[in-house]
Amino acid sequence: AMPDSKVRKGKKKTSLKKFVINCSKPVEDEIFDMASFTKYLHDKIKVNGKTGNLGDDVKISNPDDSTVEVTAKCDFSKRYLKYLTKRFLKGQNLRDYIRIIAGAQKNSYELKYFNVHNEEEEETAE
Repeated sequence: AMPDSKVRKGKKKTSLKKFVINCSKPVEDEIFDMASFTKYLHDKIKVNGKTGNLGDDVKISNPDDSTVEVTAKCDFSKRYLKYLTKRFLKGQNLRDYIRIIAGAQKNSYELKYFNVHNEEEEETAE
C-alpha cells in the first residue's frame, strides 16, 4: 500500500475557505439589499463550471444583517467573489457609488463608497 494514510492524517482534508463581505455602509443607508445580494451569489456562483451547483461545496450565510459569509470546500478564489459583487452592484446601478475593497481580515471584503466629488456627481446624474 502506498503511504496514503499519511496524506489523510495531514490537516488538509478539505481546506475550508471562508470569505466575508462586509456590506454595512450601504446597508445602513438602505440602498443595498442583502437578501437579493445573498440570493444573487446563490444563483451565480459556479461550482465546476455550473451555476446552481453549490451542493455542500459552497455555503452562503448571513451572520448578521450586513455581512455575507461564503464558505467553500472546493477551489474558490476571493477574486471571483469580488467579480460577482461588482456585477451585482452594476445590476443595481450602484457601481458608480460603491466599490469593493479588501477588508481588514485576510479573506474579507468591504463595500465602501467612492469619495464622490461634485463634478463626478454631475456626470453620473444622467
